[in-house]
Amino acid sequence: MSDDVVGALTEAGIAATKVDSFGPETIDVPAEAWVATHEVLRDEVGLTFFDFLTASDELNDGFRVVTHVADFWGGAHVDHLLVRTLIPRAAPSLASLSGLYAGANWHERETFEMFGITFDGHPNLIPLLLPDGFEGNPLRKEFVLASRIAKPWPGAKEPGESDHAPKAGAPSRRRTLPPGVPDPESWGPRPPGSPDPDPLAPALSAATPARPRRAAGERRTAKQTEPKPVEPAPVEPAPVEPAPVEPKPETE
Repeated sequence: MSDDVVGALTEAGIAATKVDSFGPETIDVPAEAWVATHEVLRDEVGLTFFDFLTASDELNDGFRVVTHVADFWGGAHVDHLLVRTLIPRAAPSLASLSGLYAGANWHERETFEMFGITFDGHPNLIPLLLPDGFEGNPLRKEFVLASRIAKPWPGAKEPGESDHAPKAGAPSRRRTLPPGVPDPESWGPRPPGSPDPDPLAPALSAATPARPRRAAGERRTAKQTEPKPVEPAPVEPAPVEPAPVEPKPETE
């Protein structure tokens, strides 16, 4: 289906790109064509069902906004499509889809609240889930989960890493930080006159370096160079001697 979608968007003058993914078929479109893309998908392609809208924090690359739209046909058969776009981190904003899909209203409010992304043209872009007076956007990666420092972390995987571990008998180990908590040197109160810290510093310091992925050719080469296991030499069975045959007694 994605080839037909890309063709329909290309005819409409939208530079859509097919993306390899492990889930539903996915396309990337420019942010300025966000509304036009969904209009073509709804009216020309037939993806009339709006499932959800959300975002992901891509750190220095900005925020990636994702929608999932679908078409039900042929009984239980469903066509799925993920539509993505990338917007800059500084003052992130995107046109609202609430005029095309009524279901986008609630999701855009949640994404605005959790990521701080503004949706231009939304009729009622106000907080949805968080309590009044809450500061910050909890799903941004620079948002520090300070409550995990204030409260003892019970999720230790090794002896001695948690305050709940026995005081005696536990081996001495360096205590690890709970997930979502960066190095204390990269966040928290600073002396007056200190330069403003990089807002992404906590997220980058807490991030685990990704393991480099090897190409298929490298994996195949590494597999070929691995020594093959030595098979044991076959053991020949010992010869079995026939049992002696006693002579029959002669009869008169």
